[in-house]
Amino acid sequence: MSELPPCPQCGSTYTYEDGALLICPECAHEWSLTQAAEEEGEEIVRDANGTPLADGDTVTVIKDLKIKGTNDVVKVGTKVKNIRVVGGDHDIDCRIPGIGPMGLKSEFIKKVND
Repeated sequence: MSELPPCPQCGSTYTYEDGALLICPECAHEWSLTQAAEEEGEEIVRDANGTPLADGDTVTVIKDLKIKGTNDVVKVGTKVKNIRVVGGDHDIDCRIPGIGPMGLKSEFIKKVND
């Protein structure tokens, strides 16, 4: 018998499966099995459009970004290749052509399909 995850709302271990949903009999909370898998695994980083990002993706900047401490600006449409997804506030590490290594927030980029 497979082990079902506890209820994310009340922590009850008496959850049961009903079709594609998991249900807690104590607090009546319902959630999907895929939602439970996402919560257990590491956080998925998504771009401004909601597309999941992975290491090695190519992205483009969707807003002018002023670089703190300098007069340089990363312009809209700048294409950045081979990103690395990391945790934290600036969840993308990359090397921007003409500027160098930098951390970006995923809300200011969108994935480019090559």
